[in-house]
Amino acid sequence: MDRKTMEKRRIVSFDLDMTLLDHGTWQIPESAKRALELLRRDSVIVIATGRNMDHPLSVEYRDMVRPDAVIHMNGARVVAEGEVLYEHLMDKALLGDLLTYAGENGLALGISLADGDYFTNPQVVDEWDMKRWGECGRQFKDAKLLMDMPVRTLTYVGGPEGVEKLSARFPNMKFPMFSGRMGADVVEAESSKAEGLKRLCAYYGIAMEDTVAFGDSMNDYEIIREAGLGIAMGNACEELKNAADYVTDDIDRDGVWNACRHFGLI
Repeated sequence: MDRKTMEKRRIVSFDLDMTLLDHGTWQIPESAKRALELLRRDSVIVIATGRNMDHPLSVEYRDMVRPDAVIHMNGARVVAEGEVLYEHLMDKALLGDLLTYAGENGLALGISLADGDYFTNPQVVDEWDMKRWGECGRQFKDAKLLMDMPVRTLTYVGGPEGVEKLSARFPNMKFPMFSGRMGADVVEAESSKAEGLKRLCAYYGIAMEDTVAFGDSMNDYEIIREAGLGIAMGNACEELKNAADYVTDDIDRDGVWNACRHFGLI
């Protein structure tokens, strides 16, 4: 770490989708960009997301934010200042069980990689994409090919009823739903954004009590609870709002900026 990094007072962590990135416009609000630039003066800026921020579809947003560190895939990979601090791959037997169960029960489970979308029951993904976006431009490939690839987390596409089935069948896994309740992350029980944040605290020598976390969906639950200050967006799901120390305004109503001003972070 250089001298500039050592002078940082706190870690401020942001979920990406519907916390920094507005799905209504596919832009980061200008007020949030201003907040990030002001925070950068004395804070470590972190993206904590269910995404792999090195994926071609995410790199654009990573480069807009210019984070000091990234908690990828709900804590399955943690990178600070370009250095990989932690990385965990899903057990192959567990991966096989998940894909088999999903395939046999009409559930869409998989992952999008640079070369295509590997999902069980791709027709289900197509249906839900049409509901959400009005189009489906994915390049589907056989989900079984994932067995020969390094997989850290998976994505479920569908409604709450599928999450209930998966949770009952795989009690050792977590299936935190997205705020829009049209899908969920598929995460091993020991992984979380909060664990990633703890690793960053150790790296930067910053206490957990000097951390701030922003989020909107259930994959933010642990980090919102365990950060020194947990802030839920106004557009967050109710469970997260109940867990947060503070609920700010919606993403399109300057929620990030307003919270940072409220707590004197900028």
